[in-house]
Amino acid sequence: MQRAHAWIAALAVACSPFAADAATVTIDVRDAAGQPMPNSVVLIASPNTPASAPKSGGSYEMAQQNIMFMPHILIVPVGARVTFPNRDRVRHHVYSFSPSKKFDLKLYGKDETRSVVFDKPGVVSLGCNIHDAMSAFIFVVDTPYAMITDANGHVTIPNVPAGAVTVRVWNPAIRVAGNMLTQSAVVPATGLSTTYTVRGR
Repeated sequence: MQRAHAWIAALAVACSPFAADAATVTIDVRDAAGQPMPNSVVLIASPNTPASAPKSGGSYEMAQQNIMFMPHILIVPVGARVTFPNRDRVRHHVYSFSPSKKFDLKLYGKDETRSVVFDKPGVVSLGCNIHDAMSAFIFVVDTPYAMITDANGHVTIPNVPAGAVTVRVWNPAIRVAGNMLTQSAVVPATGLSTTYTVRGR
């Protein structure tokens, strides 16, 4: 695959049911052929986001089931504790060498659980030292405005503060450093509808 070298944002105003200082942002991620790119992580960073957001509360799980990780991509806030239950009849050895979180969960069996706290933002790539085909990603974010595109390459993110923002799109198929593309945008108080086309995928 060619190295990704450009992306194009086509912007159009969309109606929003929220107040003037908060808007709905809808984003479609497409490849160079115009096909949807599902399972892309879309993040919006706003200087108007309260310093206390996002909150690390909640329950987050990356299970091992049917010799695979479930889900394949998990978004969690900085500071979240993620559990790793083993629901298979075989043992697993979960690890990550990612710079934002390196860890090693030694062999454990069915109905056993381990947990890890993710204290830095970034993409954490997971593997199993026993089953090489197993892979997944935990995306640790420092913004409350982060979602995964659906089968149509679409996300709708509500309550985004109006004004200047930074939009980031991540997908393992995007061939740039970190598999992430970044672009500035302006969110009108009435909302924003955006299509990002990834070229050279």
